[in-house]
Amino acid sequence: MRDLVYYVAASIDGFIADPDGGFDAFATTGEHDSVVLGEYADALPAHAHAALGIEPPRTRFDTVVMGWNTLTPALDAGIASPYPHLRQIVASRQAREVDASITLTADPLATVRSLKGEDGLDVWLCGGGQLAGALLPEIDRVVVKRHPVVFGAGIRIFGGAAYEPRPFSLARTCSFKTGVVIEDWVSATGA
Repeated sequence: MRDLVYYVAASIDGFIADPDGGFDAFATTGEHDSVVLGEYADALPAHAHAALGIEPPRTRFDTVVMGWNTLTPALDAGIASPYPHLRQIVASRQAREVDASITLTADPLATVRSLKGEDGLDVWLCGGGQLAGALLPEIDRVVVKRHPVVFGAGIRIFGGAAYEPRPFSLARTCSFKTGVVIEDWVSATGA
């Protein structure tokens, strides 16, 4: 059995992107690179691996699940397959043309439940907020790279999820002089 891990950057006030979907306000480099480039290097896109001259370690994740709006910036930049080292699954309510390496799903909840029953490494939930809210019952871990910035408005970490308290336990935190804090939360109910 493998876990669904929501690994995401967020502002102090719980936003993963600005109102237009941008995330330029987050620090892209700093001391937290030791965790991003080490423990979570599987979550880097192929162009980042190439620019850094590193190979994906294939030790944390073997699958990524994301919403269409999360994939769109890569497509807009001419990147048809941002994570070719991972099995890529994109949630979309409508049929779309995508690279052959990407699988579309109209039922992300059923897809994730099926993935969790397979052998393999953990499944990375890349975003966005609405998808995370829909998949909340299946999320086993939430790893938040909390940046020292307040957005005030934007895309919430769990979109517009309905009020339904779900307990998580703090497994660990890593604080950096830049103000970035990485929080690792584990579902207390076992998703």
